[in-house]
Amino acid sequence: MTILNGINMDVKQGESVAILGPSGSGKSTLLGLLAALDSPSSGSIKLDGVALENLDEEAKAALRKQKVSFIFQSFMLVDTLNALENVMLPAELAGVDKAKQKAEAMLERVGLSHRLTHFPNQLSGGEQQRVAIARAFICEPKVLFADEPTGNLDSANSDKIADMLFELNRESVTTLVLVSHDMELASRCQRQFIMDSGRLTEKVSDSTMAQSAELTEEASAWS
Repeated sequence: MTILNGINMDVKQGESVAILGPSGSGKSTLLGLLAALDSPSSGSIKLDGVALENLDEEAKAALRKQKVSFIFQSFMLVDTLNALENVMLPAELAGVDKAKQKAEAMLERVGLSHRLTHFPNQLSGGEQQRVAIARAFICEPKVLFADEPTGNLDSANSDKIADMLFELNRESVTTLVLVSHDMELASRCQRQFIMDSGRLTEKVSDSTMAQSAELTEEASAWS
């Protein structure tokens, strides 16, 4: 069974990209392939210039640790660790110096300096996702993959989380690849792709279409 077919995309450093589509269209499968969590049956995927098909599982894990972070719809915090410890964890695993101080600074950055010692079950959904964002950015990843990052939040918290996500994306020049059903959230990305029945097409913005029309008219005038 072919899940994805004829996929061709190129994402530049620092870009924000949204992948939209109905459930079962292949969005999460594509995200798993791009993040080196799965392997394609054919074709080539390069992450920061590294061809993933040439790596074994150990090398893929090392690449993810060095260059990739994730934000999930279900937060994926460690229940037995408090907010500070959850944010520190990837930094400690990556051997980052002064992991505690950096984790404290990241939690202050997302407005949770007063919740450092609270455990996930003591935090609201919005607070848990802010912890997840702090955890994702602490190692300054090259690429951040976000799978429905606001899917479990109400509209007010969704807006706050989105603001933080895109602000940190711009400040850190981290490439953001976002999977979502939320058109409003996706519209904040620089580029949008539509996944349908395993095929991916880029959505052309109205401004781009207008610019293209103007160029066509100009070319016709000079022909």
